[in-house]
Parts: sequence; structure tokens; C-alpha cells
Amino acid sequence: MMSRAKQVYDWFDSRLDLKNGQTFLGKAFPAEDSFLLGEVAVFCFLLLILTGVFLGFFYEPSTSAVQYDGSVAQFQGEEMPEAFVSVLHITYTVPFGMFIRRLHHWAAHLFVASIGLHMLRVFFTGAYRNPREPNWVVGTGLAVLAMGAAYTGYALPFDEFAATATGIGYNLTVSVPLIGDFLGEIIFGGEFPTSATIPRLYFLHVLVIPLLILGGLALHMFILIRQKHTEAPREDDVETGREAIDRENDDVIVGLPAVPNQAAVSAVVFFLTAATLSLLAGLLPVHNVAEYGPNDPAATPELIMPDWFLMWVYGFLKLLPGIAVDLGPIHINSEFLGGIVLPGLVFAAILAWPFVDRTPEVHFTADPLDRPWQTAVGVAAVAFVMIASIAGMNNILANQVLDVSTSVVNPILAAALLLVPTLFGIVTYLLLRDGDPATPPETDGEDVAADGGPASSSDAADGGGDDD
Repeated sequence: MMSRAKQVYDWFDSRLDLKNGQTFLGKAFPAEDSFLLGEVAVFCFLLLILTGVFLGFFYEPSTSAVQYDGSVAQFQGEEMPEAFVSVLHITYTVPFGMFIRRLHHWAAHLFVASIGLHMLRVFFTGAYRNPREPNWVVGTGLAVLAMGAAYTGYALPFDEFAATATGIGYNLTVSVPLIGDFLGEIIFGGEFPTSATIPRLYFLHVLVIPLLILGGLALHMFILIRQKHTEAPREDDVETGREAIDRENDDVIVGLPAVPNQAAVSAVVFFLTAATLSLLAGLLPVHNVAEYGPNDPAATPELIMPDWFLMWVYGFLKLLPGIAVDLGPIHINSEFLGGIVLPGLVFAAILAWPFVDRTPEVHFTADPLDRPWQTAVGVAAVAFVMIASIAGMNNILANQVLDVSTSVVNPILAAALLLVPTLFGIVTYLLLRDGDPATPPETDGEDVAADGGPASSSDAADGGGDDD
């Protein structure tokens, strides 16, 4: 039996050079819990693909009217868009359909959240610094794609809520000067709503954006493998069993070997992620399409708000006054400024940040308390997004909390959007400025497993894809 197994191995080894690949099995992974956020994002994306395939078997990307004959009594015999009918069928008729749809929903939210938390961890620990600027750029692109995938996804049920939210996205798209109508034709199939809208968004949701995300993840991993993992500063010298590693020696990466230790950790992270999402799917309801009903162009739901990760963009739209300026053939309005320009400037600032905070080449991450102005900028940015998100819920704040009109709340929120982040940033800087920033070592080197395993080649990296 062993001889046959060896023959099989030798057959593959002669063609794929498996022996050279064995060096990766000893690569060291820093044993830092926060580094696992990237793995959570990858596992969420895997679950999104698996649940999306299941849902794709039953979903119909069409707005053609069909007569409903299903288990929801209130719609019996009505003619409704086929997309809406198929989602009702998935939710209330297909075995486990409601659970899988909920699992897909919560996986999408956790996917965006884990990417956001991962980027915050990278920012505050300075893991984006030289030479890791390219991976920060790739990670920012993945965050944008994740939000784009979520937006195109919640448009697909074509119920009253989804159609109204899609219409807002269409208005933002066509507000782009000169090329807006062309973009609206490409993305939405023409003036919304049109019979081509759902097929276009479905195509983007299930093929174009997932392929771009896969490509981004592959590029992220490739860069990570070439540059290797960052590592948290060591508290003391490390005894590996073979040798003592000086705490300031950045020629060595101390951590868990990829196999079996890190592989076991990754398996635990996967099952914990799947279990958490299953618990959410089993206990918490998601978008109730039956309550909103099919798209009705003559009606608008009382409360329209995007998902939490786009709420800050909605806040910009709520706070900007009505603006309409014509500069020759160029038409500029508040939708373009609030929905395209301001979010674009936010992401441009995120992309540019590693090139603003330029440093010599570093290996170790930094303590946020030792980086006063960088940490102050991060705190101010978080406060800015939070205030903008609150502004996106200005109607709830005004009508249900303060019992006033939005015209009273909006000027206060606009002032807070400018003043609160500035105040938080200044206070953070003043609290940290007397610290003594640590000077990180400047070179990378070989990997050594903390359990005394063999050292590996110097060009390897953390295979978990966790650091930008």
C-alpha cells in the first residue's frame, strides 16, 4: 500500500516538482490573533460563492411579469416581476432556501466588515509602510469591490425597497458630467427602470465583480508571499529550541509553521466563521421582500436607507444642499458631489496614505501609541465616517429621537462632520505626542518556526493573506 502511494507521489513529483514546494510547509506565520481578520474575509468570500451558487439555481434575473402561484397567500394570482417571484420561491418554498439566503446575506456583511477591520488594523499598526504600499492599494480596491458586490446583490430581489435603492444608484451614476448617460447605459441598461437593469446587475454581481475580487485576492497573496509577513515587535528574546532569536533581529520571522500548526489554526477560523454566520442566519431575519412587495414605480417606501457600509455616502447626500451648476457642457449637481466626488476623495486619500507616511523599509509593525500624528489621523477618519453615517440616518434622528424636523438637525450634523473629527484628531495627537516612537528595524530575513522547526527559504511569506 505504501509502495503504491509512493509511486503515485513520485508520478506527480516528476511532473510538478513537489519536493521544492515542501519548503513552504515550514514557513513561519506570526502568532497574532488580529492577523486572522484577512482569513475571515477569505472564508466569507468562499461561503458567498457556495451559497451564491445555490441561490443561482433558483433565481430568475428578469423583470418580466409572471403570475405568482406559491405559498405566500397575499400574492396569490398576482402578476409580478419574475425576479421578485423567484426570491419568494427561494425564501418560502425551496428547502433550506430561507437559511441559505440569510447565510449569504450575513456572509456579505461580515466580508465587508472583516475587510474594514483588517484595514484598520493595518493602518494603526503601520503595516502598510515601505515596502507594503502595493498591497495596501490592492486591499483598498478589494474593499471597493466588496461594497460594489453588496450593492448589486441587494438590488436583485426587485422588491419596492431594492428598486428604490437601485434608482438612487442610477441617479448617482448618470450625474457624472459628460459620461453619466453612457455609464447608466452600461451598468443599468438605460434609463431606470428598464428590462435590462436586473440582468446587467446580475451579470456584475455573479461574474464580473467576483472575478475581480478573485484576481485581487490572488494579487494580494502574490505580493504577500514575495514580501513576507509583518511581525509584531517582540517583548523579549525568543528561544526556538535550536537557537535564541534576539528581540530586535528582523532577519528572522518567528511564528508557527504553515503545516500543521497554521493550517490547524486556519481550519478553526473557518469553522468559527461558518458557525457564527450559521447562528446569525438561524436567529436573525434579513430583508423581508414579502413585506415590501414587488416594485411599484408609483410608490416609494417610507424609510429608505442603504446598508451600514454605504450609510456614510448617503450622509453626504443628505447634508449637501441642492446644487446645480452648468459650466458649458458640464452639469454639476449635489448628487455628483455627494455621491461621487466626496466618496472618491475619501478613497483617494486612503490609496495615497502609504505614500504620505513614507518611511525606510520596515519589518515590524508599530505600536499606535508611538505614532501620534498617524494615529490622530486614523481616529479623525473613523470619527468622520461615523458622523457621516449618522447623517445618513438624519430622518430617524430628527423624527424619532429628537422630535424635530431634518432642517433643524442637518446644520448641526454638517458642523459636527467638520468639527468632531478635527477635535478628536487634535486631542489624540496631544495625548500621544510625548511618547517615544520606537524605531523599527529595516530589513527582512529568513523564517524560523517558534517550535524549533527547520528554517525556510528567505523569500517566503505568511500564506494566510492577512497583511497589506
